[in-house]
Order: sequence, then C-alpha cells, then structure tokens
Amino acid sequence: MHFTSESGPDGVAQRRFTVDGVPGVLWLPEGSEPGGLPLVLLAHGGGQHKTARGVVERARRCVTRYGCAAVALDAPGHGERKRSAQDERFATEIGELLAAGRPISAWVTRHTAALAERAVPEWRAVLDALEAAGEGFGPVGYWGLSLGSVVGIPLVAAERRIAAAVFGLTGRTAPTEEAGRVGVPLRFLLQWDDELVPREAALALFGELGSREKTLHANSGGHTAVPDSELASSERFLCRHLRSGAGS
Repeated sequence: MHFTSESGPDGVAQRRFTVDGVPGVLWLPEGSEPGGLPLVLLAHGGGQHKTARGVVERARRCVTRYGCAAVALDAPGHGERKRSAQDERFATEIGELLAAGRPISAWVTRHTAALAERAVPEWRAVLDALEAAGEGFGPVGYWGLSLGSVVGIPLVAAERRIAAAVFGLTGRTAPTEEAGRVGVPLRFLLQWDDELVPREAALALFGELGSREKTLHANSGGHTAVPDSELASSERFLCRHLRSGAGS
C-alpha cells in the first residue's frame, strides 16, 4: 500500500493511496491511529468515483459522528482509472436510461457484473494491504447502492471480515448464489418508482439475500431520489452496529 498524500480539514484526515494500481482514499479522525476503529467500505454508484460529493460527505459523517474510519476506491473504469470503450458506453447509457425513464438494459447488466468480478478482489486486496501496513481496524462494514450493491453482494458473501452491510437500488436479474451466501445484518433501500430497477426485481433480490437480520426500507421516487433522511438512517444503522461489535 502506497500513501500518496494526506490532508486534514476540520478534524478529518484524508489519506490517498494506491494498491496494485487501484486508487483509493482513507478517512480517519485527524491525529489518530486506527487502533481498532470500525472501518466502513464506501462504494460509489455507476458513473461516480471515490471522491464524489456523496461519498466524501458520507465518509466525513462516519468519522465525525460515529467514530469510524472509512475507505473508498475507484471502481474499474471510473474516476482516475483508465476507461475502455465499453466503460464510456456504460456511463452514457446509464444517463440515457435515466433520462428516458427505462429499466437497465441487458448489456448494462452484463457490464456491471463484469465490473463486480474485477472489483471484488480489489476490495479484498485493500483490506489485506491495510492489515499488512499495520492499520489495525476493528469490525468492517460495507455501504453501497446501485453499482455499489452489484459489487457488494458478492464481496460480502466472500469476505468474512465484513460484519454488516447496506445495499439497495439494484435487483435480481438472474438466480444469484452470492445473495444466498450473504449472512450479515443488513439494510436494503428500495425506491418505489425506480426507473432503472423494476420493483419486482428489487423485491426478489431482497428475498434471496440470506441474512436472518435484514430490513427493507422503501420510499417513493426514482433511482436518484433516496431521501436524505433514509441515507442518514442507513449510516446510523451501519456505524452503530460496527461500534457495538467493537465493544463500545
């Protein structure tokens, strides 16, 4: 793990790093060492990046309100990472589908699945690198909607270090073994009028998730209209669960 820069505005240290060429950001309370702090993995949505406004604001709240650390990565084909022609097509098509109010196409579904196959080992490599660098974090949680959930479901199914998760804004498009292997406490966010994800597909995916402790939170509105209060509530759910697991 190679840290490339550090800044610390308003009590939050922000450390940029790369792991095997994948760029990321780690947020910590300024002047502190990890020392058992819970760690939240923050995954961005399609067409976004690791320092998108919502990701940074969420990371800072995890640090300042809940005493957690947070880390975000650029997904394949996003942010500072090289884009292929297919990555460019993906970004364009998502915008067009949202504007037209149409569900995601079969091609977009295949492309996001391919991104997830690449992203899952990258997230696991970052957790390994943090441990190897002596960053002794406590319980780990995962927060990711839309593309973040497409990545997060197989990651959480495979990664024993993750203790709780927030998913949503995605749906079942084919039988998924990974969903059944998810066993951590989780919250799932659903937008009742989602243009990209048919309601029935989202409900089917929620039903397939194997966790005994899971709750579905549905709100009216489209894909990008998740209420701020719902986002804040999901952050509280995740960070408080992790803090409880850390014994605080």
